[in-house]
Formats: sequence, C-alpha cells, structure tokens
Amino acid sequence: MKYPLLIEKKNQAFGYQVSVPDLPGCQANADSIDQAFENINAVIKSHLTILSEYSEPIPNGTSIEKQRALWLANRTQAQLITDNSTEVIWGLTELDITPYLGKSHKINVTLPELLISQIDKKVSKSPDYKTRSGFIASACIALLNK
Repeated sequence: MKYPLLIEKKNQAFGYQVSVPDLPGCQANADSIDQAFENINAVIKSHLTILSEYSEPIPNGTSIEKQRALWLANRTQAQLITDNSTEVIWGLTELDITPYLGKSHKINVTLPELLISQIDKKVSKSPDYKTRSGFIASACIALLNK
C-alpha cells in the first residue's frame, strides 16, 4: 500500500512534523526529512497493528494530488498567508499491509481459464505481485475500499 505523507517545517528552530492524511492521528516528529520517513514508517506500522487488533479495516492510500487538494481546500486565506513561512513537502511511503490483514486461510476459487492466464501474465511481469493469490487479494482490497 502506498500512503502519501505531508512533511512540514514551521521554522528553522524546530524539526519536521510528518503526517499520513489517510491515517488520521498518524504523525511523527523528526530533526531531518530522512529521519521523518524512518519515524513515520514505524508509526504507521504501530497504527496498522492497532487497527488490526480491533478488527478495523486498513484504509486505502490515496494519491498525493488528492491529499494536496484536500489540504489546500482546508486552509483558510489567513492560514495560507501566515503559513507562507512553512515549508511543505509531500512524499510517498510504501508498506506491505499483508501482516495487518489477519491470518491467511486457504480457500477454493473457481475462475475461467482465460482469466487465470491473464492474472498469471500480470503477476509474472509486475514486481507488485509475488503470487496469484497476492494479485487477487490486492484486487479485492482495492474494490472493497471503493
């Protein structure tokens, strides 16, 4: 799963604050941008662990463009003027969410031969999917999060 990150530096005296708009309340502080990425990945994993423990769904990541537009839309004109000194950087982090989806269960699925062939071709050509099951699970997650 890819999650957009909002990294803000308010002024030179303080470090950076990084947040994950798709995961409300998921944020971390850091002294550098590199450290911000490291810190937020640990925070995201903790956040997803808690969601998993309470059987809450894992939110889908959205695009940076969508989150930037929402962020700008939520700023008032006064905030945009006073935040002029704020350095804002958008980034992206990618995490394997499989460990947070619960225990795997083997099921029997019947699919048409042509569809299986298309899935296998996609899996063999794309590093995003390691197995046929991974591809099907990703497709299901994407559809369920619509």
